[in-house]
Amino acid sequence: MNALMQAHTGFRARFTWIALAIVAIALGIGSRTYGGVLPPFLATYAGDTLWAMLVYALAGALAPRARLRTRAFCALTFAFAIEFSQLIKVEWLDAARKTRLGALVLGQGFLWSDLACYAAGIALGVLGELLVSTSRPRRPGS
Repeated sequence: MNALMQAHTGFRARFTWIALAIVAIALGIGSRTYGGVLPPFLATYAGDTLWAMLVYALAGALAPRARLRTRAFCALTFAFAIEFSQLIKVEWLDAARKTRLGALVLGQGFLWSDLACYAAGIALGVLGELLVSTSRPRRPGS
């Protein structure tokens, strides 16, 4: 019975992380699509910050039982690696970045400010996880 409960809990955790990833995608695309009506600061930085939150949510979906700091470290390392990869000029990589999906995932040009957005986005994801996990009522016996 315990193994069944753990499997159910793992499924529920993955489902929650995937749902959060979908919300981050929707908000990120919305921030780019409707950037003209947002305050300039949000229009400039919200997309990159939400992209990093998406990366953190995907880390949670891939490894829901991993320690919070491990997920955060992996997400930040991945986000920074993507940003620094933009300094590499290789024909096939540049071609991938010219597609819509490639531009969304790989970015188009290195910016130091993106690194700050990634750190902020992952920090917000961690903060949200901490707030949810500490406010959730504990069931007897768990």
